[in-house]
Amino acid sequence: MLLLIDIGNTNITVAISNDKRLLDDWRIATSRYTTSDELWLVLCMLLNNNGYSPATITGAALSSVVPNLTSTVESLLIDRLEVPVINISTELDLGIVIDYENPESVGADRICNAVAGYQKYGGPLIVVDFGTATTFDIISSDGTYLGGIIAPGPETSVASLHLAAAKLPAVELRFPETLVGRTTESSMQSGVMHGSVAMIDGINRQLIGELGGTTSIVATGGLSSLFASELETVDIWEPTLTLDGLRLIFDRCVDLR
Repeated sequence: MLLLIDIGNTNITVAISNDKRLLDDWRIATSRYTTSDELWLVLCMLLNNNGYSPATITGAALSSVVPNLTSTVESLLIDRLEVPVINISTELDLGIVIDYENPESVGADRICNAVAGYQKYGGPLIVVDFGTATTFDIISSDGTYLGGIIAPGPETSVASLHLAAAKLPAVELRFPETLVGRTTESSMQSGVMHGSVAMIDGINRQLIGELGGTTSIVATGGLSSLFASELETVDIWEPTLTLDGLRLIFDRCVDLR
């Protein structure tokens, strides 16, 4: 079995994969100050409580956008599991070309999304990831990662408004009953949620115009389900695309036979 770990700014996603498919996945809150011993206890608890065992893990793949945790978790996996471990970077054989001015600055999660999206759907392709940031990653028809767009995610937008304006509360992320808000809370929800839809559909349409041809658009990320019924430009919803990319890159780089 393969252990997959995707460390984001808000959540750490842990997953188990077997026979070329995901079996289970869990989310825990990201803490930059967690020790390796604490992380190991959490991992063991997740596995044991769900019918798995660390002893059955044959390999591990790590994607991280939190530098403080990257080396800690990588060392933990190597030392505790004693199995092949890969840490996603542009130095690996990815199966796509990264055509970016500073390739090593591309986030590991965006690399995973690009690899999985292109392998599943070909190109040209746009991957929209709903997380702390809403990201757009663009892959050409020949498998070249062309770059992307980074915008504030919905949760980040709410948090920024709450911090910057004394009378604006922290609100739940959901679409209000009407576009025109009748309270401060519903007005904020309308601005963040409908604003996100307008931004994403608008950017996607501009990208389609630039890429030409038939462009597939895939959405992923923890918040993607909130927008599934609202976005007009998204063709495919893949909530576990980043984890699929982790698995695919591991399979490409490591032969466990």
